[in-house]
Amino acid sequence: MLSLADLQSGVARAMTTGEREPVVARLVGGAHPGKRLDIHLRHYEASLTAALRDKFAACAWLAGADVMNAAARAYVHAHPPMQPCIAEYAEEFPRFLAKHGRARTMPYLESFAELEWAVGRVSIAIDHPPISWPDIGQIGSERLVDAVLSLQPGLRYLRSPWGVDQLMTTYLSGTEPERFVLPEAETFIEVRGARGTVHLTQLDDATFTFRKELAAGRSLGDAAGSALELDSTFDPGEALQLLVHAGLVVSAAVTAQENAS
Repeated sequence: MLSLADLQSGVARAMTTGEREPVVARLVGGAHPGKRLDIHLRHYEASLTAALRDKFAACAWLAGADVMNAAARAYVHAHPPMQPCIAEYAEEFPRFLAKHGRARTMPYLESFAELEWAVGRVSIAIDHPPISWPDIGQIGSERLVDAVLSLQPGLRYLRSPWGVDQLMTTYLSGTEPERFVLPEAETFIEVRGARGTVHLTQLDDATFTFRKELAAGRSLGDAAGSALELDSTFDPGEALQLLVHAGLVVSAAVTAQENAS
């Protein structure tokens, strides 16, 4: 007798590969078990494809609904969800989309899709209470270089060879320009969002690196050092002040190990 685990594995394979016959032969009870399975297979594809279309509506606007639908259907079979939360699904879709069908003729599409994924993630974030400049001062200047900052959860940093932030701004504004020229230039984008609002800001390379490394959990001294390697005129103190005054820092602390040293 087929165990429940084996039956579940068979249904999962049927959903992702389309190979339904091995599991149909094992189904029992009721009339036309194969037709009942087909309902589940269609629902699996349709529901996840719809979820992808919703997450990447801007990509459909840019590349066309037919390109988006074909890539989404292929993706849900090649990359089934690995987590119960559908909000986390499709992080790898931008790369998949860029290599699928006619999308391969659009070299900017992967960057645009990555930006749309980031926009979707930050737009549902909830701001934490920010700290103030006096809070930073309490750490002490001699220990500040070892401090690790926590930034607002609604922040993402993306580097793109195209000016896709301008294209996304056009999409979000709901305007339909008669002509749009997508700049082909190295672009450093800060994506800031919370409670349904999103702001896109272009940064210079050094500031982008400084903020991205802080967001990744590197110390203030390490992040400043990386920025100074790119631009010797970079001012870490001023950059930190701008970050704090913008309300983007929610905590600053020196770890126990750094305190001991």
